[in-house]
Parts: sequence; C-alpha cells; structure tokens
Amino acid sequence: MTRLDQQIAFLNEADKLKSITRATTLADGSRAENSAEHSWHLTLYALVLADQAGPDVDINRVIKMLILHDLVEIDAGDNPIFDDVDAAAVAAQEAAAADRIFGLLPDDIATSLRPIWEEFEAAETPTAQFAKALDRFQPPMLNLASGGGSWTDYNVTEEMIAARVGTKIARGAPGLWDYARKRIAGFFASAG
Repeated sequence: MTRLDQQIAFLNEADKLKSITRATTLADGSRAENSAEHSWHLTLYALVLADQAGPDVDINRVIKMLILHDLVEIDAGDNPIFDDVDAAAVAAQEAAAADRIFGLLPDDIATSLRPIWEEFEAAETPTAQFAKALDRFQPPMLNLASGGGSWTDYNVTEEMIAARVGTKIARGAPGLWDYARKRIAGFFASAG
C-alpha cells in the first residue's frame, strides 16, 4: 500500500464511527446520537468553552484528543457511563482497537496520533483532564435539554451523576461542574 492508500484506509475506517450508536439522545430527544456526532460536538464544546480551561491547557491538543478519543468504539462499541461494565475488559478491548485502527496509518502519523489518544485515556495532564471533563459534561447537557434522555433508561440518580461524571468534570473544569450540578439538582428536584 502507498502512504496515501494507508491514509485513505484509516479515514474510511473512521467513517464507521458514524454507525456506533450511543445511549445519549440528541438535544431534541428525537434519536440517539452516534459516536461521530459526539466527537464532532465535543470539538465544538472545546472551541466554545475554551475559557473554562486552566492556563496549562492546550486547546488545540484538546481538539485532537476529542476527535480521536472514540475511534476505538469502532471495534469496542460504546459503553454508556451508567451501564455496569468490566472496566478492565473494556480497557483491553479499546487498547486492541487502538492497535488495529491506528495501525492502519503510516508509521509517522500513527506515532503522532496514538499518544494523543493515550494521553486522553490516562487523563493525567491538565489538557487531558479538560478534554475528559468535556467528554463527561456534554451528555448531561443533552440529557437536560431532552428532558432526561438516557437518565430515564438507566434509572440514573443525581448521586450517580455526581459520582460517575461530576468528579471528572470538576477535576478538569470546575466551573462547568458548578454549572451542571445546579441544573442537574434542579432537574431531579422537579422530577421527584
């Protein structure tokens, strides 16, 4: 294969992300979003909410992380945050998927993109923590907009959201968690 063949093979493979259905619905509640839509939406979140990032956050790198972070779902599927899954098994599936999918690329591109995905997964740098915070912030915003969305399907409580989502949002974007927490509390108060 030529270099261009490899690049196009990767891009065609990435197109499969459009077929991975997520648990979260669109803001209008009309249907579930797919993983490609989610990734695109998160990059827009990064552009629009960049003022919520700390001083050590590289927004351009955040955008790269967010456009790459769910490519592994092509093989591993989406694992809803409120579903009971074996985290170690999911991590192993996603690592194998990353090997295969990034392996489609020419070596120089693969060795520049794979570490960005790994940095997002580890969430140890301020940039990755902000990217992870956005990844956790967007679904509640859609669930609030759609009148509960997937929270109803998974019998989610306010406490579950705080534990599974809130800690990651607060770590990378405390102002966004303050914003979300108040609206989530209001939603559950009015639903109860």
